[in-house]
Amino acid sequence: MSDPYKVLGVSRSAGEDEIKAAYRELARKYHPDAYAGNPLSDLAGEKMKEINEAYDQIISQRRDSGGSGGGSYDSSGSSQFWDIRRMINAGRVTEAEELLDGVQRHARDAEWHFLKGSVQYARGWMEDAFDSFSRACEMNPHNREYRAALNQLGWQRNNGRPQGVYRTGGQSSGCSVCDMCGALVCADCLCGCCGGNSCCC
Repeated sequence: MSDPYKVLGVSRSAGEDEIKAAYRELARKYHPDAYAGNPLSDLAGEKMKEINEAYDQIISQRRDSGGSGGGSYDSSGSSQFWDIRRMINAGRVTEAEELLDGVQRHARDAEWHFLKGSVQYARGWMEDAFDSFSRACEMNPHNREYRAALNQLGWQRNNGRPQGVYRTGGQSSGCSVCDMCGALVCADCLCGCCGGNSCCC
């Protein structure tokens, strides 16, 4: 693969915010949805793949060397979790959950529990999501993304969110506008790493 910094158009001394901004800009430019029915769609898809790989490589290298100051994405999880993040961001919750459930128990690290909590949150299973986010924070207490999701959900629990949004017998009976705001906060955590359009515009 070519130099990931050149792919994103940033210098090696670029800060995490600059790298993330460059990634989001390129992700918007080459997102497959922008090329639907266009003869250039295959080229755009290849470019998007290259951009994703470059960003993933930079984040992984910086996490391994401890050089980026603890941003939101914990790349200790494998690339399968990166793909699951993208699925959740795209609203493909059922597929994401199937992949998560297929991960062997010994491989279920903090990232797995965070993503499981994100799926549960999307389904309206707030207590289950809280438990999963709590477990993610226990396993990786320094990850700000996991902590932010847990704090947001804890705030909802402590400020009298309607009972219907909590799981009862596997069912969720609705959600309020405030809970939708909470969902957007949770989604923004995922989008920030996946280049999703909803938080990049």
